[in-house]
Amino acid sequence: MAPPRHPHPAHPEPGMTDLLTRRRALIGYAAAAALLFALAPLVLSDFRLGQFSRYLCFAIVAVGISLAWGRGGMLVLGQGLFFGLGGYAMAMHMKLADAGDGGLPDFMLLYGTAEALPWWWEPFRSPVVALAAVLLLPMGLAAVIGWFVFRRRVRGAYFAILSQALAAAFAILLIGQQTTTGGANGLTDFQGFFGYSLLDPANRRTVYFVIAGTLLALMLLTRQLFRSRYGELLVAVRDSEERVRFLGYDPALVKLAAYVVSAGMAGIAGALFVPAVGIISPALIGIVPSIQFVIGAAIGGRASIAGAVIGAVAVAWAQTTLSEEFPSAWTYFQGGLFVLVIAFLPGGIASLWHLAARRRPRTETVMAA
Repeated sequence: MAPPRHPHPAHPEPGMTDLLTRRRALIGYAAAAALLFALAPLVLSDFRLGQFSRYLCFAIVAVGISLAWGRGGMLVLGQGLFFGLGGYAMAMHMKLADAGDGGLPDFMLLYGTAEALPWWWEPFRSPVVALAAVLLLPMGLAAVIGWFVFRRRVRGAYFAILSQALAAAFAILLIGQQTTTGGANGLTDFQGFFGYSLLDPANRRTVYFVIAGTLLALMLLTRQLFRSRYGELLVAVRDSEERVRFLGYDPALVKLAAYVVSAGMAGIAGALFVPAVGIISPALIGIVPSIQFVIGAAIGGRASIAGAVIGAVAVAWAQTTLSEEFPSAWTYFQGGLFVLVIAFLPGGIASLWHLAARRRPRTETVMAA
């Protein structure tokens, strides 16, 4: 009679693997929550915590990029468009709230060319309309763009260039409308956020906690999408679109859903960026910021949610730190780092863990032999 077979510890059974994965995810989220809600506010000054809030907004955009690019294979180089839509929707409401009932935003009074509030500004007096616009504007525009693009089976470099061109066109449009959007200066000098003064450090810390909580919630949502049947279908579309179409699914709708959700996350990030940083302008939503969003996700690991978040925060922190010391060299350093990662570590920094995990069983097998 053959002895009972025991699974090798390096190759656990499928059920055990799933349990270990859930435990690791739970531990990871608990550690992230402790870092964001306990450690960071304790060790960082109000100024540094404000900077960290900005980095976390970029991390929210990276979560959406991880879904659309890392999981769906769509190189989204125009997330600045959706980031800007969410940001300007929130900024318009905050400007109208500061102006009071029937008042005009301060920049319109400064330029002296607007006698009355433009009709498309008026709905943003309502906080409900502003919050709805933060989601509906980016997601609605992404749905329209994606419907025509994916139906025509535009993909790869053509899709990336198109999305980048849309972000550039939006930035140019904003610059040309100085009397109604603030032009190149954008919207700034906000006093309050839904009735709370942004001049109070306690309220600014509250904004940080809202951003941190939103990031964790969207990471959990995206992880559920990754592990769902839809997530598996999205990977199948990425790897073999024609085969998925042969099986009776519509790849255009599968990609469209990921693109729309990614745009919604970028819109939320833009809306939270405004009270955290105190400004939104065309310089923050054009081609260069859109590329930086992608670079952060790529360096950290676009297929990993945690990797994309860490990469986005690390790149934003490095930009703030190194650009102060080497303002003319930062762009070259960023581009060189992106090229190195794509060439030698396509999976980003997050793939180092998987590479180490693959090598560990080989080492154990050699030692056992």
